[in-house]
Amino acid sequence: MQNNEEYSERQLNTRALSMAGASFSLAAIIPVLVSLIFMLVLSLAAGEGVANSDWYKYFSFLVPPVCIAGVSVFFFRKTKVPPREIYAPCKWYWFVVALVLQFGVLFSLSELNEYFVHLLELIGYTRTNEADMLPTLGGWNLLPALLVIAVLPALFEETLFRGILVGRMQRSGWGTWCIALVSGALFSLFHTNPEQTVYQFVCGVCFALVALRAGSALPTIVAHFANNALILVLTSCGYGNFTALPHAAYLALIILSAVCLAGAALFLILFERKKNVRGKAPDGKKFFLMASFGIAVCALEWLTLFIERMV
Repeated sequence: MQNNEEYSERQLNTRALSMAGASFSLAAIIPVLVSLIFMLVLSLAAGEGVANSDWYKYFSFLVPPVCIAGVSVFFFRKTKVPPREIYAPCKWYWFVVALVLQFGVLFSLSELNEYFVHLLELIGYTRTNEADMLPTLGGWNLLPALLVIAVLPALFEETLFRGILVGRMQRSGWGTWCIALVSGALFSLFHTNPEQTVYQFVCGVCFALVALRAGSALPTIVAHFANNALILVLTSCGYGNFTALPHAAYLALIILSAVCLAGAALFLILFERKKNVRGKAPDGKKFFLMASFGIAVCALEWLTLFIERMV
């Protein structure tokens, strides 16, 4: 009887893992289709200049989290996985660890990521002016921006990546570091930004470790929101480029953030390491088969943007 129950649970986990891969594909493909259709309609109706309007920028930021929300609901209904499994209560200190980690990642890792961008520029890549992608942030305009660019992406991206993907990989018996590396790679690829590839990958790996250690996506939701919100607030104050800070303040910030990043990383690696699972990726072929469509679309987007910035 026990063997039958174990076999049934194994089947459910395998199916849920495959559905997690399908969820990644849907979350990658649907926003692209919606944006292409909407942009085509707008181009025919109002011309290309509409892409520079604030409302269109809000729309661009709103589409992915809304689509991910719908995909998440689809996953929960199809697999019967309870959402409380993803948003499970956890020890308070994991929120502190996640926030300290994010502080370190945001500043010191951003500085290191600059070297990667410089390497791209050496081969002819033109850096994107990220400020042009943001809507107006002055005054009360900051509030809707915080909701659309900070709250919604933090909630739904973490639900997908650290909740659904990391959670199902763990339940299927994947190794701890295999989960962290694979989910980090998918997180980076999902954002399709060549110059943020390294930054997003490291963020994805670190956040996966936090979720695995904490047994919940809640700490990473809070940290993800803090990251996006701080960038918006600094940009609205004229410090979107951290190097615009006074030199002494910038240097102190980098040193402090590097210490935070190193401390949080060591804590994640060493604390409760006995819970680490060794191994690779059971049923990985089924997961990657279902995720391959999304991987292909994201890779094509990444390559297209890279070629555009090389011209």
